[in-house]
Amino acid sequence: MRPDDWHITEDLDDFLARTGDFLRSRPALHTTPLTAFERLRTRGVDGAGETVFGRLEPGGEVSALFYRLPTRRLTVTALSPEQADTLAARLTGLGLPLSGVHGDNDSAVAFARAWQRRTGAAPVLSWWGRLHRLGAPVPPRPRPQGRGRLLGEEDREDWMRWCGEFVAAVGEAPADSWADSRFADKHFTFWETPDGTPVSMAGSTSLIGGMVRIDPVYTPAHLRGRGYAGAVTVEVSRAALAAGAREVVLFTDPANPTSNALYRRIGYVPVAYFVSYDFSYDVPGAAPEAGRSGRVA
Repeated sequence: MRPDDWHITEDLDDFLARTGDFLRSRPALHTTPLTAFERLRTRGVDGAGETVFGRLEPGGEVSALFYRLPTRRLTVTALSPEQADTLAARLTGLGLPLSGVHGDNDSAVAFARAWQRRTGAAPVLSWWGRLHRLGAPVPPRPRPQGRGRLLGEEDREDWMRWCGEFVAAVGEAPADSWADSRFADKHFTFWETPDGTPVSMAGSTSLIGGMVRIDPVYTPAHLRGRGYAGAVTVEVSRAALAAGAREVVLFTDPANPTSNALYRRIGYVPVAYFVSYDFSYDVPGAAPEAGRSGRVA
């Protein structure tokens, strides 16, 4: 395998034409690139020279891909250590700067180590999550009274306010605008009590490549522990299946035992750990390690 087996382009349409079958072959594991590419396809690609796509095609068949957006963070699909090393060689040969890497744990670790060997940049863990996929949806027991309601345009102010509360609750940095946020292209459902009071919310992506991802799920603190989050998640999950989804997925914080236990009770099964590393070019540090105290980092 050679670094030149990685084909680099800034042409999204051509890239998707060549990689669409590969992306759709594993829609759960490819949830992040599928939604990212759909957003770029519908909104247009910004950042000339900053937005770059690449595919590994050593024998005429795509076996891996990556993309880099204007943030300069690299997102990769599953890579072997050898594939990660050839990708690092290809990108350093092009002089392409990177601020970090995101992917499944093994692939992100492999690339971070290869990048550190070639550039000296120390990888610093900035995020980790666990991907779950839906088996058979199981209603929460006991099921809270009420019903799910898909929100319409008339509810925009309500779901925007709840998304703002979610961002504050989990400590995320707010986006510069709603259009730039990760919620802008989502569909939202409220779980409402019998009198119509909203008590929990779940967002979901459109159906893309046979996959729907649920994000975010939010219940105000004073309403938690009553089954509302499970109820609204099952409601949205069933709607995704009815719309034709082959895979319904969501990410959880592995450090939150409450939410992880909830999703398992309603039919979600752990699939893989995903991580993000920032690259520090000033502070020396060791390459990442995997499997420490159950945390894949």
